[in-house]
Amino acid sequence: MDKYLLIILLFFSYSFIGWCCEVILGLIREHKFVNRGFLIGPVCPIYGIGGLLVIFLLKGYAHDRLIFFIMAIIICASLEYFTSYIMEKIFKNRWWDYSDFKYNINGRICLEFAIPFGVIAYVMYFILNPILFNLYNKIPIDLQQLLCIFLISVFILDLILSFNIILSLRKISSYMRGDSTEVITKKVREILSKQNYLHRRLIESFPKMQIFNKITEIKMHIRLDRERLKFEKQRIKRRQRAGKKGL
Repeated sequence: MDKYLLIILLFFSYSFIGWCCEVILGLIREHKFVNRGFLIGPVCPIYGIGGLLVIFLLKGYAHDRLIFFIMAIIICASLEYFTSYIMEKIFKNRWWDYSDFKYNINGRICLEFAIPFGVIAYVMYFILNPILFNLYNKIPIDLQQLLCIFLISVFILDLILSFNIILSLRKISSYMRGDSTEVITKKVREILSKQNYLHRRLIESFPKMQIFNKITEIKMHIRLDRERLKFEKQRIKRRQRAGKKGL
């Protein structure tokens, strides 16, 4: 079997499986179907990328399953953190936020979700991979090529359409005025709720989405600078008092 075709098929397989996991989690938590993910179609690319990273980076650790599990958690958590950071910088949105969870890092990742990712990676590598490899080997090479071309074509179209929707969201947010991110986010959500399904879907897919614009970012930096300056002044005063007592 051609290794490049295998990589493509594995990427889409795990992107779809990840989307299914997100949908099932939504059904359990919210008791309703939510088309999760950044894209419109039934795929979550972060799962596909994570699956490929685990396959290529952890092959040498397969003999020690405990180490494999720990490394899988680190890889998946790092990927989620990096994805959150990049998407926030590109689109000026915080798509998910774990600040309310214990043991989180900057609200981008948290232990409560990192461990299940490690479990998913473990099941994927040791259980699903052999099944998928056996299935793909039964598909004629010509059919594999056609399938990959079809999947890539649909994926690219989905990317273009989804990016246009997100860019329109960014354009809307750039005109919003408010004293905080929460105010801006609320106003943008109200506008999205009156748009078509593809725009409204973002509200349901990312319920903790936070939207920034340049004005709120500047205000946030000013507020942080003021807090740091206030803290520094208090620290200097404490040192001065301690010095006087020492005399």
